[in-house]
Amino acid sequence: RFRDINREYYRANIKQILVYAVFRPLIEIISAFAVAIIVWYGGMEVLKQALSFGALVAFLSYVEMLFQPVKDLSEKYNIMQSAMAAGERIMGVLQEKPERRTGRTLKEVRGEIEFSHVWFAYEDENWVLRDVSFRVEAGKTVALVGPTGAGKTSIINLLLRFHEPQKGKILLDGVDIRELDLEFLRKQMAVVLQDVFIFSGDIKGNIRLFEEEIPDEQVHRVAEYVHAADFIKKLDGGYDSRLGERGVTLSFGQRQLLAFARALAFNPRILVLDEATSNIDTHTEILIQKGIRKMLKGRTSIVIAHRLSTIREADKIIVIYRGKVLEEGTHDELMKKKGLYYHLYMIQFGGKEEEPAPVEEKGPEEA
Repeated sequence: RFRDINREYYRANIKQILVYAVFRPLIEIISAFAVAIIVWYGGMEVLKQALSFGALVAFLSYVEMLFQPVKDLSEKYNIMQSAMAAGERIMGVLQEKPERRTGRTLKEVRGEIEFSHVWFAYEDENWVLRDVSFRVEAGKTVALVGPTGAGKTSIINLLLRFHEPQKGKILLDGVDIRELDLEFLRKQMAVVLQDVFIFSGDIKGNIRLFEEEIPDEQVHRVAEYVHAADFIKKLDGGYDSRLGERGVTLSFGQRQLLAFARALAFNPRILVLDEATSNIDTHTEILIQKGIRKMLKGRTSIVIAHRLSTIREADKIIVIYRGKVLEEGTHDELMKKKGLYYHLYMIQFGGKEEEPAPVEEKGPEEA
């Protein structure tokens, strides 16, 4: 599918370049030809004193005024194509069905998560997840591992109800998340992504996301927890230091530390880390790992990581391959199985083994 879209995009660009390459020079040639005819014919008429010189200049101006809008149209062709594509995207967003936000709430959230025979596809039956089933006990840490495109992030998207599965159920404390109030559900979770967005404003505002109900003392406490306070205190204004859009004055590691503090400030029952340590140096990673251990205590946590060294202490590691749960167990158990996890681990740390046989792809009716 990607190749088809890429090929279609390539053809559209080639067509656009060809139109621009032919249309603009053609208009220039016609314009120059028109000017030449007027100068030749009008010049002779001026010499015969049948036409005034001022009238000749006026006709030349008329030709320029005639062809200038056509030239502008040729220059704006690329902009027009981009605008048409943007318009299609806007219409696509406007035609999206609104999220169903109302539902029940739970008096107390323990954080137990269960995926039960979940099938999911972004389009038609091009399944991204196939019969995925696993359980995360309350307060435990589970790591999702697998090659790029295996479906790990899709699992997180379903948990946050950015999408809903076509088949199967996702349960929170035994309740189908589709029955829960959407705002209530998302308030129970904090997500730390690889690409952290920093808002224009001060540091403490970015940590508490401008929620004034969170006191400064709590902001300071969570920053200390994840070792973000070390670099914050070195800034001229400390917690009141102003940050530009997207935090351009901070390093990747510093932005990541702020994201951890931000997640902890809201005291979520469920913590999701999606490639959260992939953009940081070794020294910062050591600091973050210390903070993570404190963050994970008493919280249900789901960690996605390609760097397998960061998840060795997880209570359970689930290996996702081509949208299916291929293996699950602790680090030591999976290393003894010598399956896909063992293969990925050996690649990262100097060894190399043959990749296990691909998982046979079946539809939900065949499974």
